[in-house]
Amino acid sequence: MATFAKYQPGEYAKQHIRITATKLSDGRDFFYLDDDPDYVSGKKTRVTVDPRELAYRFAPQLDAQGNEVPYAAPQMRQDPLTGDWIPMATARMNRPITAGPGATAVGNPLAARKPGDPYQDGEVPDTDYNVVVFENRFPSMVNVPNADGSLQFVNNNPLWEKKLASGRCEVICFDPNETGLPADLPVSRLRTVVEAWAFRTAEISQMEGIEQIFPFENHGQEIGVSLAHPHGQVYCYPFIAPKLEQELQHTQQYFERTGGNLLRDIMNAEIEAQERVVMRNHSWVAYVPAAARWPLEVHVAPVRDVLTLDELNDQERWDLAQMYSTLLRRGNKFFDTGDGKGMDLPYIAAWHQAPIHDSRRENYRLNLQFFSFRRATNKIKYLAGSESGMAAWISDTTPELIAQRFHELGSVDIA
Repeated sequence: MATFAKYQPGEYAKQHIRITATKLSDGRDFFYLDDDPDYVSGKKTRVTVDPRELAYRFAPQLDAQGNEVPYAAPQMRQDPLTGDWIPMATARMNRPITAGPGATAVGNPLAARKPGDPYQDGEVPDTDYNVVVFENRFPSMVNVPNADGSLQFVNNNPLWEKKLASGRCEVICFDPNETGLPADLPVSRLRTVVEAWAFRTAEISQMEGIEQIFPFENHGQEIGVSLAHPHGQVYCYPFIAPKLEQELQHTQQYFERTGGNLLRDIMNAEIEAQERVVMRNHSWVAYVPAAARWPLEVHVAPVRDVLTLDELNDQERWDLAQMYSTLLRRGNKFFDTGDGKGMDLPYIAAWHQAPIHDSRRENYRLNLQFFSFRRATNKIKYLAGSESGMAAWISDTTPELIAQRFHELGSVDIA
């Protein structure tokens, strides 16, 4: 096992997961996380040399007239009405898309390399892997060396602040099977994914300028995924994202008013109410929140007070893998298509964890917010005028009905 700045593997990871670090040919960080015993023991080793001849990621580029210009670092601008920072990354317009009618790529850049395949622009150097993590080739946010990160103004008007979007974007591939589903992965593989979340949270928290680390998973064409492969992402913001900022304001106000932890008290209140708890094991509780917005929404919280994913112990990481697997499988069965098989549920799984430097972090608590846009087997919840225009949510169901359906799908106690 390689050594890192902050990441400290637990006993399980020391014995059963091997991390191999390398660089892709354009200079991006790349990591293999192997759970195959032959690779863990060192009997086999991974290919660490990227055979592509990619230009250095921050090399000068050519403009429309063929003139050489500096690398176009993504910028962000602040909305003076809300205070929200909006990253603007035009390079993402050129990223490959393999899912949906707008697909532009004939090959899958997240797949393992295939000798002899005409498509050889994949991101993984080896012909197989277990789990891999690497910096996104088309990032929304990136720290560009020697770039001017000072505060500036659009049109020189102090109303509109702008800065470089000096964050970081990473991809986590859960499995080499291109057509597989996260719900079908064994718990042991999801345990390696959990380790990847913890590993990256620990390491990225040491990087300059990062304020929030957000691991998440988009799944399904309706959600808008551009690459059809079991994978997730880690966005590392140079600011606190609006959703977390709103939660921090409420958790801090609650602490100042009561001395309690709002997220802990919400979890305990759901446990006491019982009706909306849909799963629990030794370390985790999953419940439909009493004010759920989405037609399918489940929050997952650790029993112990934990701020970030890297603080989870071995038992909590195993229990999380078990609960996440069960949640995905039951989510796929939530809508009855008439054949008893359910469907490949489109969903977003969003990790909310304490910010890195903000003083309010101590009164926050790690939680996963899992939700789907689907509201029936053949219907999607669209965010229309009230939701999109005013962020005033109108629910199409009740939390109790969502929980009732989950209760039909399996026992609450999954330990």
